[in-house]
Amino acid sequence: MSRAKPIDRPSASDPLEEVLALAEVRAERASTLTGHGDWALRLPAPEGAKFNSVLTGSCIVDTAGLPQPVTLRAGDSFLLTRPQEFVLATSLDADVQPASPLFRATGGSSAEAGPLDEPVTAQLVGGSFTFGRRARELLLDALPPLIYLPAHAEGAAMLPHLLTRIDREARTGGLASSVVTEHLAVVLLVDVVRYHLNQQPSRAGWLQGLSDPVVSVALHAIHADPARRWTVRLLADVAHVSRSTLAARFKAVVGQGPLEYLTRWRLELGAHRLTATDQTIATIADAVGYGSEAAFALAFKRELGVPPGSYRREARKADSAAAPR
Repeated sequence: MSRAKPIDRPSASDPLEEVLALAEVRAERASTLTGHGDWALRLPAPEGAKFNSVLTGSCIVDTAGLPQPVTLRAGDSFLLTRPQEFVLATSLDADVQPASPLFRATGGSSAEAGPLDEPVTAQLVGGSFTFGRRARELLLDALPPLIYLPAHAEGAAMLPHLLTRIDREARTGGLASSVVTEHLAVVLLVDVVRYHLNQQPSRAGWLQGLSDPVVSVALHAIHADPARRWTVRLLADVAHVSRSTLAARFKAVVGQGPLEYLTRWRLELGAHRLTATDQTIATIADAVGYGSEAAFALAFKRELGVPPGSYRREARKADSAAAPR
């Protein structure tokens, strides 16, 4: 009797690492906020995401999408993942003032709120993060509007120091400072996402799939070899479950079927290559698992709304317009 051919196990791959690479996270200069007595500030919506850590004292944070304001104490942090306004305050009964004029007065480096002759009730350090054009759909939309990171969480104690280092690198502009700030921003983001994934799942999405023992195996397989001719059967064999079990579990946890996810990830890889390389569309199509340029172009337009060539031209035009002159 001949033995069945074993399933090739894909090489190790980390989906979160790969998504973070495509998200192109960048850190901007950090700033400090010192509150005296009772105060309340409305801060503008960040372009990408906003991170804050409480150094001393306590305050509350409130923004759209929260069931109730979150109380922050020394050592606590939060990540705002949406481009929306938020309020920091000692009490929601305090008169809310716009924060932008206070920060503009110091060039954006610091601000003081409340009656300055009263004791300090809270001091925070914060930083803003910008991302590449696909980051919101790839990563940020998979997160809740605000992630609270308590002081006792793993890695939380280092976050204020990381923000301070980001600020110093951004101010001094030393050798390779942009590389340093980029990597520090990724460390911050990873610590927050790790903590979020260790909490009770709140919604379906690929991030929740990383915490599922069955789905995570299939996700790692897809990311390790996205160009492979995967079927639900092959992915189920890698995960050591039945085809029906994988299909149902993947759909329940991620919110879409495994082959739908595979298609979307291939197109994300293709979109990145279109903007980051000069490879031909045919070469990109082959690299991400499509048998022809026409098949890739059809799927790309169906999912992203424009043909690959138009996507490349529009992205480069946008990059050129955003480049410093």
